[in-house]
Amino acid sequence: MESESDLMMKFLEAPEYQNGPNCPLLSKDENLLCDPSIVHIAMTIDPQYLRGSIAAVHSVIKHTSCPENVFFHFIASDSSSVNANQLTRIVKSAFPFLSFKVYVFKEDLVKNLISSSIRQALDNPLNYARSYLADILEPCIKRVIYLDSDTIVVDDIQKLWRIRLSGTRTIGAPEYCHADFAKYFTSEFWSDAELTRVLEGKKACYFNTGVMVMDLERWREGEYTRKIERWMRIQKERRIYELGSLPPFLLVFGGEVEGIDHRWNQHGLGGDNLVNTCRSLHPGPVSLLHWSGKGKPWVRLDADTPCPVDYLWAPYDLYQFQQQPKPEVPGFSAHSW
Repeated sequence: MESESDLMMKFLEAPEYQNGPNCPLLSKDENLLCDPSIVHIAMTIDPQYLRGSIAAVHSVIKHTSCPENVFFHFIASDSSSVNANQLTRIVKSAFPFLSFKVYVFKEDLVKNLISSSIRQALDNPLNYARSYLADILEPCIKRVIYLDSDTIVVDDIQKLWRIRLSGTRTIGAPEYCHADFAKYFTSEFWSDAELTRVLEGKKACYFNTGVMVMDLERWREGEYTRKIERWMRIQKERRIYELGSLPPFLLVFGGEVEGIDHRWNQHGLGGDNLVNTCRSLHPGPVSLLHWSGKGKPWVRLDADTPCPVDYLWAPYDLYQFQQQPKPEVPGFSAHSW
């Protein structure tokens, strides 16, 4: 396992990105965390995905119009080989001017609720931290954008932040209603009328939980963490799904998600969950690239077996000795978003 000093040596310092002329001024006499002009972004952070997290942060602050108004909330495991203070110093070494805080997620909250899934990486307790953001973050934080560590934002995050969650909707995400929703659950689930009643009268569509806009006030009021935990307990007893932390979200929020434009989650760029395959971009504009699936761009680049889309990730990589060629990717240009 790499030490903190080893990890710090690997990251270059990012440029200092400053606010444009039209950005709201931050209050000087109020807690920055509670300032209404702040865009809150939550991500998990651990040694294995640290390089991805650093690149994701770099992409956000590079492309936003108001980088000084973005606050990052990093969630670290209490069992990590690199503790929260060390992670704080590592992030600070790459982003001296970044506003952020590292929180500790107690894995015991969820360890006994996790069932094995189709890929071991999906069983990591930190994958379930997104279900506890309303409890982990300060009560004054009413809204947050959750991003996976294998994402790159190539648009102004302010646009995603401003998306309205209509009615009583608690989360917003790109939905994919053409996907076969049934395949995410086992016959054990579909054969039980009591379980399937949760979906009655709803047009439930698949959505990817790696990019979400979350209303934390509504989440707290609706006690959605407890509702997700309930489905995890049923899973332990009945084996109603196979895929990690996603299915409980589908059961709790399916049919009640604020649909966001697909440009905000071009997911699946890491191949599927079992095979590391190359995929091309979907047609249309792109605001966020997501290497969900087994393959990660930094791993493939280092192994000299990159997919074409991995070269879109490389410019945001602050890994120190990384000098990758950046050929053109068909169908994508700097003006396509």
